[in-house]
Amino acid sequence: MGQFRSLLEDFRLTTAEIIYHLPDHPDVLQSFIWQEYDLPPNFPKLHHFLNFWSRSLDGKLHSVFVMSAAHLVIPNVKISDFLETLH
Repeated sequence: MGQFRSLLEDFRLTTAEIIYHLPDHPDVLQSFIWQEYDLPPNFPKLHHFLNFWSRSLDGKLHSVFVMSAAHLVIPNVKISDFLETLH
């Protein structure tokens, strides 16, 4: 229920491609994909994760590309009266 409530409060599926320097080979870049429901335009969960990365991980951040999905779209659901028992 928490995830659904987040969607209703304008949270959106957010994907970030994080480009960072490999600790043992700083001239080599690596890509990491992060995905979470977050609140645009400030993206507090992403900022929290990037702060954790900067404090705790060895790979220095190079760049971050952020993509965010549109609002929640509820599909058109049709209820059927059909009931069948399988044997």
